[in-house]
Amino acid sequence: MSSAYLKRSHIVNNLATAVMWFSGFVIMGILVAFLLYILYRGLPVLSWNFVSGMPSDINPGGGVGPQLFNSFYILVLSLLFSIPVAVGAGIYLAEYAANNRLTDMIRLSTESLATVPSIVLGLFGMIIFVNMLGAGFSIIGGALTLTLLNLPVLVRVTEESIRTVPNAYREASLALGATKWQTIWRVVLPNALPGIITGITLTAGRAMGETAILIFTAGTTVSRHVPDFDVTAAGETLAVHMWYVMAVGLVPDRMDIANGIGALLIITILAFNLMFTIPGRILQRKMGASRH
Repeated sequence: MSSAYLKRSHIVNNLATAVMWFSGFVIMGILVAFLLYILYRGLPVLSWNFVSGMPSDINPGGGVGPQLFNSFYILVLSLLFSIPVAVGAGIYLAEYAANNRLTDMIRLSTESLATVPSIVLGLFGMIIFVNMLGAGFSIIGGALTLTLLNLPVLVRVTEESIRTVPNAYREASLALGATKWQTIWRVVLPNALPGIITGITLTAGRAMGETAILIFTAGTTVSRHVPDFDVTAAGETLAVHMWYVMAVGLVPDRMDIANGIGALLIITILAFNLMFTIPGRILQRKMGASRH
């Protein structure tokens, strides 16, 4: 191999590395600029009265307390519905399912569901949960429809995370006399947990900012009692309230409310991610230590 070829390859490698670093910094810069702008506009609006107060349709100075509670309540309910199903489906596809037409159909269905626009899922939820089942505009209807949005991503992330665990781990566990389920529970899942948690946090962030689904299923009104755990009550969320005040245009300080909600959504999504990531790391260490 000639020295000229090696020198040219070295230059191309350095150029490609520089391009990748530049692309990464551009993406990071866009994200930081976006976050700083939202926080710059919204943080001055945030106060205890705004975060915990009741909304006002006419008078300025209304709060978003019920919407903040509903955002977390609907999100938690949707995750409680979707995580067991998604993790179970991911385990089945990665560990038990054979390569046949059934599993191909399951994967195709999952990928097809992931491509459905959220507004179509919202219309489906309104037809099924609001009208046919008679739930009306309610928290439970919004949470169940939001589950349809969560499932495809969680199933695929769970399956791929489990597949990344080396087969040597499974073989070593089975060689020590563990059953297949014990191997999955004590060996495979702890090592796949970081990827699964990443999928959950991404799904939670997407669901927290969802509007189209919840407009059609949870409604644009809220209970006047906070906290209200009645799943049949209407459940306007922060994102839906932002859309409502800007679309209707009756609230005098709607720009301040929208800016405050934007900053509050950023802060709550970051906090929710930490709530998942830190306990997940602790659980991973405990489950990993129990194997030894």
